[in-house]
Amino acid sequence: MTSPITPVSRSEYCVVACAEAWRDNGEVLASPMGLVPSFGARLAKRTFSPDLLLTDGEAMLVALDGTPEGWLPYRRHLTMVTGGRRHVMMGASQIDRYGNQNISCIGGWERPSRQLLGVRGAPVNTLNNPVSYWVPRHSPRVFVERVDMVSGVGYDRAEAAGVTRFHRLPRVVSDLGVFDFTGPGHTMRLVSLHPGVTLDAVREATGFELAVADGVPYTREPTERELRLIREVIDPKGLRDREVRV
Repeated sequence: MTSPITPVSRSEYCVVACAEAWRDNGEVLASPMGLVPSFGARLAKRTFSPDLLLTDGEAMLVALDGTPEGWLPYRRHLTMVTGGRRHVMMGASQIDRYGNQNISCIGGWERPSRQLLGVRGAPVNTLNNPVSYWVPRHSPRVFVERVDMVSGVGYDRAEAAGVTRFHRLPRVVSDLGVFDFTGPGHTMRLVSLHPGVTLDAVREATGFELAVADGVPYTREPTERELRLIREVIDPKGLRDREVRV
């Protein structure tokens, strides 16, 4: 690969890492939440996952240019969700080593110090279809030993409740690296570091002990075509850099 004129930015590595979450998913509804995951889903569909279905977030399936391709009424959407034919990439105000996610409140439930979005659809999402996570600011305040409230269900709680048929958390992508849950007992494991990030930096920014394999690689380089698509077609205004600042 010929080196691009402009070096690959951290935000572009994050877009590629998010796109990889949908690799080999086939014909499923991609539901990205956030700018970088949205760009990642569109990159995946334009390259290695052409069968992905994209939505306008309301009632339509849309083409790559945003024009309507089909109708997606809410009842049909729910059918896809409960049958595992949807892969969401949600955010997380807190996430623990087992993948329990919190987007509801910070502090004790009886008297929280901060009110957030609320549980919303996180429990149903995590128990009925694959769910990945995007965290634009990796810190010990987000990657915590124990979440203050469970919104999205992690591996330990899903197994304890016996609801694992469709439960799967493929990836967590942050501004520092990529993670999965193939550590001991379905705990979080470091998969790759974004170029320029050290293992020590990730450990210092994580509030629990990460599983780390020997010889952790760097997140893969985007191809020239992927870089062109990101910079000229998918995000020509450079909005990705607002979400990932290094």
